[in-house]
Amino acid sequence: MLSRRNFLTAAVGVAAAGGLTACAKKDDNSSGSSSGGSKTITLGFSQVGSESGWRSANTTSVKDAAKEAGYNLKFSDAQQKQENQISAIRSYIAQKVDVIAFSPVVVTGWDAVLKEAKAAKIPVVLTDRSVETSDDSLYVTLVGSDFTDEGRRAGKILEKVLEKAGHKGPVKIAQLEGTTGAAPAIERAKGFKEVMDAGHKDDWKIVVSQTGDFTRAGGKQVMAAFLQSNPDINVLFAHNDDMAIGAIQSIEAAGKKPGKDILIVSIDGVKDGFVAMSEGKINAIVECNPLLGPQLMDTVKKVKAGETVERWIKTKEGDFMQDQAKAALPSRKY
Repeated sequence: MLSRRNFLTAAVGVAAAGGLTACAKKDDNSSGSSSGGSKTITLGFSQVGSESGWRSANTTSVKDAAKEAGYNLKFSDAQQKQENQISAIRSYIAQKVDVIAFSPVVVTGWDAVLKEAKAAKIPVVLTDRSVETSDDSLYVTLVGSDFTDEGRRAGKILEKVLEKAGHKGPVKIAQLEGTTGAAPAIERAKGFKEVMDAGHKDDWKIVVSQTGDFTRAGGKQVMAAFLQSNPDINVLFAHNDDMAIGAIQSIEAAGKKPGKDILIVSIDGVKDGFVAMSEGKINAIVECNPLLGPQLMDTVKKVKAGETVERWIKTKEGDFMQDQAKAALPSRKY
């Protein structure tokens, strides 16, 4: 569905401040000087928003890493609106930044503004999420995670969760999807379905699926509706921890025990997710590391220098179950 050819994945990080953009939320502006007296690299970065704990950690990583690298970072928060990101990118083009990076709200609708950046000879690096474009040369590379594989891993770890719980009979799954049209929502659902289709056509069924927009409030609201229409749900697959945490509130309000009456598998691995897992309310989490800042800054440096960047660097991410949660909690930095 989505091209992963120009795909760079990262694992560690921290990054720096900055801000401005037409129509988007204004943030602080930060600048620094490069070592050796060379010209400071100016990076325009448009973030999706601040919808989740993962996103907040990712923003901090980008800001801290830019500061550490001595880059002049112009940062904008798109508040989950594509039009804000397009305005921000056009603002960066007008300011003649050295490199533009952004985490796309959705996968489609970018060709026009990317062509404008290419015409201005400003290279574009995607972070976290991919896009669908008519011309792959409109962006240099992608620093992010393999969301399809995360979906597959969620399906595989659900097999272990069901086995450990001694579950017998049909598996009735509720799926809390991420933002409609966003790469992680599309690809995590795709990977999970691959596992279902390959080995569980007869016993697993997604009985209800709807977007919770990657937010706790969305997860809570949608899960409450799920339980009204399908009270016999026994598994929840949430595309991120924040939606799972919101869903837990609705499950408990309905008089059910999360992690027991309804088994829960989610993706991200933010600290609050691990807390819920240590309490037995989430059964398993597939990690998606948000600390992309240092890898992004290294990529920006190579792109600015005209170097060839790597196409794919696999992130070392883990899969965690309840019995591992307490041991892993002290190491959670996000």
